[in-house]
Amino acid sequence: QVQLVESGGGLVQPGGSLRLSCAASGFTLDYYAIGWFRQAPGKEREGVSCISGTDGSTYYADSVKGRFTISRDNAKNTVYLQMNSLKPEDTAVYYCATDPRGGPRRMAYEYTFWGQGTQVTVSS
Repeated sequence: QVQLVESGGGLVQPGGSLRLSCAASGFTLDYYAIGWFRQAPGKEREGVSCISGTDGSTYYADSVKGRFTISRDNAKNTVYLQMNSLKPEDTAVYYCATDPRGGPRRMAYEYTFWGQGTQVTVSS
């Protein structure tokens, strides 16, 4: 059974950092596409970053480029999202998602399995 569990969210001041984790079970992450998405209240879910399972290429939304970094630790079957220089507009529930079709996937509909989400709040 494929399962994704996010952790690492919380309350942080503007300019602070958080590292989100997405632990996978029931399958091996190595060749799967992984994406991070977020959804703020009253807004649509948006893609934040993704990493390809085929060539390791990465993608970042313009709003997070240069501040967020996606990475994967295959030995731990976990994907991370390092978030630096956080802004209030980064406040949202963050979700990780995966799909066995390993190529880079930027859109939510391209992902088959989803985690339950973790809340990130950036506020002073």
